[in-house]
Amino acid sequence: MKVRIGLIGCGVVGTGIVHLLSKNGGLISERDGVEFEIAKILVGNVDKPRPGVDPALITGDIEDILKDDSISIVLEAMGGVNPGLSYAQRCMEAGKHYVTANKELMAKHWEELNAAAKKGGVSLSFEASVAGAVPVIRMLMGSLRPNRMSSVMGIINGTTNYILSQMAQNGTGYAEALSDAQRLGYAEADPTADVEGFDAAYKLCILCGLAFGVRVKPDDVLREGISKISAMDIQLAKELGYVIKLLGIGKDNGETVEAHVHPVMIPQHSP
Repeated sequence: MKVRIGLIGCGVVGTGIVHLLSKNGGLISERDGVEFEIAKILVGNVDKPRPGVDPALITGDIEDILKDDSISIVLEAMGGVNPGLSYAQRCMEAGKHYVTANKELMAKHWEELNAAAKKGGVSLSFEASVAGAVPVIRMLMGSLRPNRMSSVMGIINGTTNYILSQMAQNGTGYAEALSDAQRLGYAEADPTADVEGFDAAYKLCILCGLAFGVRVKPDDVLREGISKISAMDIQLAKELGYVIKLLGIGKDNGETVEAHVHPVMIPQHSP
């Protein structure tokens, strides 16, 4: 069976998808009997060189995806809310299944996205929006669904975890650790979304909604980032037997749900 895909965005993630399907498409087909083929790739700049990507697939017009009836699945690797929300709604209402890793979009427009999926009679998949390859979304929507959960807690931002780990292991200051993360590509040129806790807050909204069945919006999350943490803070925590990590914490108190993103001291050998 052949499945034709429309891809929105061809930056680092989108290009990675193209290369992955090119490299492992045969293996996927052999194991699952499904041949995935990218039919169109929507980008903002059609003239930008994209090594390893067929230029014939590139388009700057969403209509080329919407009007292609052979495209049954759309993968969004673009990020952001505008025009992400419009693209998602239009694709799903046109009867195309939608797969996204866009945690900001999911956190801010949960109702609209699910309404569009229902209207189009399609699925909305967002496993990659939280914790990357760790199937936490699948567990919350599947095996854990019959259970009443009282809390969710974890490290849900890799950039800040790398920065704090470097500060703890190497004794470096915040600015140096951030610069190192940017050099390695772990942090964006503008790291605000990560280091000030916005990225983790979006992910926590999704987790709380699935775990507790309560809509939590980004503005409901009490948020504090890591930009004010110093090498001295890290050292003092170490002397007490702790490390500092940025955690996302959600608690269902029965009548209310609390959602926090902030630095926490946890035991050095905590799993």
